[in-house]
Amino acid sequence: MATSRKVVLHFPRRLVDRPIVYRLAIEHNLTFNILKASVTPREEGQLVLELSGEKADYERGIRYLQDSGVLIQSLSQNIVRDEDRCTHCGACVTICPVGAFAVDPESRIVSFADEKCIACELCIPICPLRSMAVKFQE
Repeated sequence: MATSRKVVLHFPRRLVDRPIVYRLAIEHNLTFNILKASVTPREEGQLVLELSGEKADYERGIRYLQDSGVLIQSLSQNIVRDEDRCTHCGACVTICPVGAFAVDPESRIVSFADEKCIACELCIPICPLRSMAVKFQE
């Protein structure tokens, strides 16, 4: 059975220069999509990944990360749109790196596909009416 999850990986200083994610692919048969990355050499790193693979491989890969000293968190935030505030100006459409927003050519209504959203938060400051916000999951 295949599984796919979005996770946040926190790398301590001692692991930043090691091929940890590479080994997920090679040794644990996992595919990954890097959604967001912040790595400071010799300091620390943070990656938001979508990890996919067979359930047993996924669980083995997660154990490998934990045993290596990587802190793992589920992606615990989503971006939400306040439909009452949104005027469909389209500012968010041009800034979104994954195409989670689309303009209907006839109605000029901007749709938001939250399943495509990677929670990069670029749409939040660009929205003139502040209709986009972070919603933390419980």
